[in-house]
Amino acid sequence: MLGSRWCALVPRVGSPRSDNCVPRPVLAVLVLLLSGGVARAQPTFMSTGAGVRRIELSPESASNAVEVSISSGLSSTILFDSELAREGVVLEGRERFSLVDIGQATIRLIPADGISPGDRLRLVVRFRDEAAPGSATFLLVAHPAKAEPFVEVYRRKRGVETYREEAREAKAEAQRCREENDRLRAERSAPQGLAGLLSMGKVGSGGVEDSDLGKTISRGPGVAVVVRQAYGYRSALRVAVDVLMAFPEGGQPWTATGAALRDRSGKELNMLQVWQVAPTSSEKNVRVIIEAEATPDSARGPFSLKMWEADGPRTVTLSNITFP
Repeated sequence: MLGSRWCALVPRVGSPRSDNCVPRPVLAVLVLLLSGGVARAQPTFMSTGAGVRRIELSPESASNAVEVSISSGLSSTILFDSELAREGVVLEGRERFSLVDIGQATIRLIPADGISPGDRLRLVVRFRDEAAPGSATFLLVAHPAKAEPFVEVYRRKRGVETYREEAREAKAEAQRCREENDRLRAERSAPQGLAGLLSMGKVGSGGVEDSDLGKTISRGPGVAVVVRQAYGYRSALRVAVDVLMAFPEGGQPWTATGAALRDRSGKELNMLQVWQVAPTSSEKNVRVIIEAEATPDSARGPFSLKMWEADGPRTVTLSNITFP
């Protein structure tokens, strides 16, 4: 059912949702396709398909710090091909991590909630043998929601199989890029509005289902926003969250530039776009719509949603998000 009531297709910011004109299967979740709005770019996160980055150390490059992305509550593991001198490992701001596990040839880190996006902490490791280089330096850079799960560090020459694995991952990543490019081309060539959504298979015979999250959603660590309204939507291959928030008075304007939607196991949905009506101020509410790819099976919740601003420490975290 595609519905016949369109007066509440894009509700006014701050306006209550009317029962007399319910946008049931309202495609506000895909408001950019219907209204021609401009989406704010989703920042990219560089990693291989398997989430592994490989680094080769040399005596000449050992003095250069290697940047590694970390994030509050997410695990990052650095694996070495040489035994570590555990007593020689120095971690700046160690108290800001909820877990620091130094193994024989591994270091696993989980930053605590107190770490702020943009923080940069130095990690220095020393190796037990006398081969060169004798140490390595890493710069742990805090991101609001993204972390590199695995980083492999090689002091000696890598084996052929590691290069083969890297080639396989690069091939898989290239295939994903081609599929994404094909998807974008298809969307650009498709008609606008409902016809375009139907032609691309984004909406099935059941239309778009919606659910009111106002009574179940909860706020997590981050900016102390007040959730005015929140709705979850699901179509054939996509989900979206439409949330209206009020920010604390006296704060600087806030603009969502990225978001991550994770299920209970920590698996992250592929984010398609983050759209905000306008930057918030102390006098205004802000409406943000995020859209992600999800099949009916992968859309089962609950999910947590984290949104962040560009080059800023303020994040918004919402929990217990479900889709119909």
